[in-house]
Amino acid sequence: MSTDHAGDLYGEMFLAHHSAASAPRRRLDAWKLLWPGLAICGIASIAAAWLSEHYGAPIILMGLLIGLSLNFVTSEARTHPGLDFVSKACLRWGIVVLGTQVTIAQIGDLGPVPFLALLTVMAAAMGTALLVARLNGASTAIGLLAGGATAICGASAALALFGVLGPKRVSQAQFALTLVVISLASALAMSFYPPLAGLLHLDDRQAGFLIGASIHDVAQAIGGGYAYSDVAGSYATIVKLSRVALLAPVVAIVSLVVSDEEAAGRHWIRKLAMPWFITLFLAVVVVNSLVTVPHVVAHATLTLSKALLLLAVTATAMRSRLDLVMQMGWRSAMPVVAATLASLLVSLAFSMMIL
Repeated sequence: MSTDHAGDLYGEMFLAHHSAASAPRRRLDAWKLLWPGLAICGIASIAAAWLSEHYGAPIILMGLLIGLSLNFVTSEARTHPGLDFVSKACLRWGIVVLGTQVTIAQIGDLGPVPFLALLTVMAAAMGTALLVARLNGASTAIGLLAGGATAICGASAALALFGVLGPKRVSQAQFALTLVVISLASALAMSFYPPLAGLLHLDDRQAGFLIGASIHDVAQAIGGGYAYSDVAGSYATIVKLSRVALLAPVVAIVSLVVSDEEAAGRHWIRKLAMPWFITLFLAVVVVNSLVTVPHVVAHATLTLSKALLLLAVTATAMRSRLDLVMQMGWRSAMPVVAATLASLLVSLAFSMMIL
């Protein structure tokens, strides 16, 4: 008989040894549990990236469409843990890494008047989405999701806001439809807004503000700006990244609204607490503002952020029931459509009047 634990009167040594020996096995079992969902989501995301690269389609839109077309995989229960993990963990860390693309100095470069104009554009988008959602009989949460996603940075902001609002306030079908509509709107805007700016004879600065303030997705806003001119592209980049920097305050406000609905007696400091991934996003922005990040590192983190958000979008689409999305009707898409039009009209007015 082994005497390894002869002096272990109460079994502590045995339990500690047994726990240490079983830890690697538990980690292996966890990965085995996640693997089916991780694998199918990874393959779908790679396919979306390939289609985007070869045909010029927005990568997030491709991930959405492929994910929705593969939503039948959720009938297999083994995929659920992996898809749940990707849709939550990749979303949160993708938002955190996105902070490496923004600095406080970029907001300062915008100037006080254009910054106030940008805030007005964002407020118009959110207010219009809330109003249209109310007129259609939808909840305030749906209006906040549509307005916030339109006002800030499209699918990335929608994912962040959905992380705060949760499926109890916004159904998976409504969320998937919002992502599809906002991705389509952003793709159409990148195609039509630069020619519109040329038709109206806007100068480079005016065109840059219009494109940066009204196109949802970061890459498409920057691409649309450079499609007009190099100067317009540079200014559109500053305007767009200023919108991204405001992701943390907007999510904090939405979180405060949600917490007020849930717990009226909670201390006001706890109500102001942001989700951990938004707090980390803000911390990364501050660090990025204080430390000069090499271009190679900035490019790598941008690619990583896109990859994580693509995985999150694809997994979310797979977890959505396509039949419910199809039954939503055109009214469910109207908050995003109305917010998009409001953002275009208000940013165009500011471009022509004060810039």
